[in-house]
Amino acid sequence: MNAITARDAVYDKVRHVISAPEWALMQPTIDAILRLKRERNAVILAHNYMSPAIYHAVADIVGDSLALAAQAVEAEGEVIVMAGVHFMAETAKLLNPAKTVLMPDLRAGCSLAESITGADVRALRAKHPGVPVVAYVNTSADVKAEVDICCTSGNAVKVVESLGVPEVIFLPDEYLADYVAQQTSVRIIPWRGHCEVHEQFTAADIAEYRAAYDELTVIAHPECPPEVLAAADFAGSTAQMQDFVRRETPKRVFMVTECSMSDNIAAESPRTEFVRPCNLCPHMKRITLDNIRTALETMGPQVEIAPDVAARARASVERMLAVGR
Repeated sequence: MNAITARDAVYDKVRHVISAPEWALMQPTIDAILRLKRERNAVILAHNYMSPAIYHAVADIVGDSLALAAQAVEAEGEVIVMAGVHFMAETAKLLNPAKTVLMPDLRAGCSLAESITGADVRALRAKHPGVPVVAYVNTSADVKAEVDICCTSGNAVKVVESLGVPEVIFLPDEYLADYVAQQTSVRIIPWRGHCEVHEQFTAADIAEYRAAYDELTVIAHPECPPEVLAAADFAGSTAQMQDFVRRETPKRVFMVTECSMSDNIAAESPRTEFVRPCNLCPHMKRITLDNIRTALETMGPQVEIAPDVAARARASVERMLAVGR
């Protein structure tokens, strides 16, 4: 497949969300990124919440947090560009300490990661001596260094039960902690962090969309409030939501998560109509084609982690990967 044919194939996927004039304006930057990747021996890891142009046109590896963490280990190339948020870039660096990890915009943070510190974890351990600590992967390296094991929304229940204990501290997402608590007999001690995107959704939103659209299937991410999950037809991680649409091919879907994910899955699921309640993550949207290009041109900003923190944080992430999905 030559470059022009490949470009046309990509646009066929995204034409429903990117107009032809917009696509034409993007082409010089996309072409430059593809060239720079070859020159720098680089790979781009893109989260499902990236814009369709990044997700479909320049990324080498796409997926949810767990998929990106697992595949970062196997990524070929000397340079990793993280099209996601900062904790994801840190995780990539933890698992690839000898590689250069570029973060196109260091301001791309996460409300969950910013809701807790390593000092907070040490205080929790003092309050609950002997209770193991499970950290959602949406945390900083400093926090990961203080916990026993990490998890994602996709394997949180499996990770909690793998510890074989009657209770665990689970942080930082309060709603994911509640979701896990409903699916296990292990007592969950939660932290009160929230995702600023998912906490915006309400059960009233779902009721309004059900009234407006016939044959509507509602699928929600477990970072949403409990009443939203109760009103949904299916709740699951980013990857599980994607698998649900592929497997069930519902006629019409209301995907209760970050808006760009609907755009990206719609490109792969033409038989399903997506109703888009567009709540965008302001942090994810800091990553653009332009700053990916700049990062590859300048080889910065680079993500670095103090060696003592990295060693302990790496262990908690590797324990998560050993549990698997």
